[in-house]
Amino acid sequence: MEKDKKTICVYCSSSNHLPEKFYKIAQEFGTAIGKNGYNMVYGGTTVGMMGVIANNALENGSEVIGVIPERIASFGLKHPSLAKVIVTKDMRERKATMEKYADIFIATPGGFGTFEEIFEILVAKQLGYHNKPVIFFNFDNYYSDMLKMFETVYENKFAKPEARDLYFIANSIAEMFDYIKTYTPKEFVLKW
Repeated sequence: MEKDKKTICVYCSSSNHLPEKFYKIAQEFGTAIGKNGYNMVYGGTTVGMMGVIANNALENGSEVIGVIPERIASFGLKHPSLAKVIVTKDMRERKATMEKYADIFIATPGGFGTFEEIFEILVAKQLGYHNKPVIFFNFDNYYSDMLKMFETVYENKFAKPEARDLYFIANSIAEMFDYIKTYTPKEFVLKW
């Protein structure tokens, strides 16, 4: 990977059965990653939004690293055209490896795996293990109901209101890249 280019870690769906609008926005997002001068690390497959984003990032100048567990690689889903493919023992090792390469974390619309990955990164930031941008791409209001739940968390004091600064909600690709380009890490006080 080029040292002067930052790397975006993308968490997204591997499903091939989504409404077409999600593949279209995945194409636009992958193109934007490349055109804005970023590299990418992701789950390493050819399927779903994963494959679409990776292909479009590659076509637009990004170096792309795929990180795929042995079990998933055994299904023949490993992307053949990446700068580097890392095969891990399991999902836990996969997540740690992706985190190691990432300067920025973005969750596009996705399922349980996407939720689990971005929440682990969010909690790591809350606890001071990193201070990198964490973004939820709220395309087509995908995360809006989750954000209502976040407000319930704040109202009931399960998290301090300052926790809103741990993440950014982007409703468009342009908002994501504006946020990344102007991101200034903040110091967070641990909750204890």
